[in-house]
Amino acid sequence: MTALIRVFVLYLIVAAITFSFVFAQPKKKEESLGDKVHQLMEWNNKKSVIRLNGDKFRQYVKTPPKNYSMVVMLTALQAQRGCSVCKQANDEFQIVANSWRYSQQYSNRLFFAMVDYDEGSDIFQMLKLNTAPVFIHFPAKGKQKKGDTLDINRVGFAAEQLAKWIAERTDIQIRIFRPPNYSGTVALALLFAVIGGLLYFKRNNLEFLYNKTSWGIIALAIIFAMTSGQMWNHIRGPPVMHRNPNSGQMHYIHGSSQGQFIIETYIVMLLNTSIVVGFIMLNEAPSIKGDPGKKRIVSLVGLGCVTIFFSLLLSVFRSKYQGYPYSFLFK
Repeated sequence: MTALIRVFVLYLIVAAITFSFVFAQPKKKEESLGDKVHQLMEWNNKKSVIRLNGDKFRQYVKTPPKNYSMVVMLTALQAQRGCSVCKQANDEFQIVANSWRYSQQYSNRLFFAMVDYDEGSDIFQMLKLNTAPVFIHFPAKGKQKKGDTLDINRVGFAAEQLAKWIAERTDIQIRIFRPPNYSGTVALALLFAVIGGLLYFKRNNLEFLYNKTSWGIIALAIIFAMTSGQMWNHIRGPPVMHRNPNSGQMHYIHGSSQGQFIIETYIVMLLNTSIVVGFIMLNEAPSIKGDPGKKRIVSLVGLGCVTIFFSLLLSVFRSKYQGYPYSFLFK
């Protein structure tokens, strides 16, 4: 009887140990997930974009369990890194994160974070990245897909485009709220003030309003601005230029027809302006009174402007549309 009791007690002890082992594991896992979410929420209450180093990235982004999505910007904000577009991208990323943080739909389903190269170079190596900025979505469950890395060259990194991309990856709609910018309003008010003052002081002599040359210059300026891609820049928010991280070489012309740099816009505008000036000189040369030699010089200068700058414009076109077979003076 005593032996039977001892066996029964031993059985109870083994059963209790097994029971505690089996049921304690899920509880520990659940607590681990709760701790992670609690910590992320605590950081998020302080800053809309959570700053991560290598260890925090591995713990909160790569290591399960997870029931939240993470949108991470990998960047290089230090001045010595020479990333001219990183600050612009960071500003747009902050706008998206703030719009989500202060929206009515805000929850712990989505977090925004960043990894600076100087604080997490090992993460860049792990992800095989050699450029910045890069935007990557890390889903709550499952493996990453091709679309989880934002194609900056195709869509840019404007806050509105980032929000659209995030909605495609997470089904979370973020309405963008930009901080008020009164520079445009002030500039417009100053323009109207200058025009109003000019009309007031010239109220007795408004013949300049019928000056065809002035209106022609204004019309050409608007045309040059629109055809060079200023509206595209305003919508897409492209970088000013791009530095190759491997060679350090600066690129002023985007190598694809699907994108452009801001400085490229002004280059194209200058080339178009020079070509038009050349045509105007060719057109006006015969009507110049006086020395025939002066007419010849104006004609030659105009022809030179058209030839040289049209060749440069064609070269820019060739560099963006690979395989275009035609060129003029320059390849």
